[in-house]
Amino acid sequence: MTIAIIVSLVTLILIIIGLLGCVLPGIPGPPIAYASLIVISFASGWQSYNTLLLILLAVAALFALIIDNILPVTSAKKAGAGKAGIWGSIIGMVAGILFVPPYGPILGAFLGALLGEMLFNRSNRNPWKAALAILTGTMLGILVKLTITGVIAAFAVMGALRLY
Repeated sequence: MTIAIIVSLVTLILIIIGLLGCVLPGIPGPPIAYASLIVISFASGWQSYNTLLLILLAVAALFALIIDNILPVTSAKKAGAGKAGIWGSIIGMVAGILFVPPYGPILGAFLGALLGEMLFNRSNRNPWKAALAILTGTMLGILVKLTITGVIAAFAVMGALRLY
């Protein structure tokens, strides 16, 4: 019973960090949440989950990270944004997290992209379009990460309950 409680607490911490990592840049949310499944599997003698499920969820977690890195860049390039807009978006998101939570990352990403485009990419005739494209790609990446992390969290909760 003590092991089940410790495993459940570790699982909860990993899920929380994983969910935070979905919105905080630099923290790989889905893989951290996935680690909770490995902890539960190890504690249950690898009896909690089917091997195929573990493989599929691992692939999904990696897919979420790849999509999160590709979507903002591809949407930005389609809208004519430059590197300054992308970097401005990242800096704005971090500043927004620090100074204006919980909406700061969204507002910061947009304003950072807009300022980056206006200040450093003067050849861009429509910086608003570029900023909206970067924001859209960023939000879609976050949505994908949150969805996959939510699925992983649901399986983690079910696995943790089986330990009791």
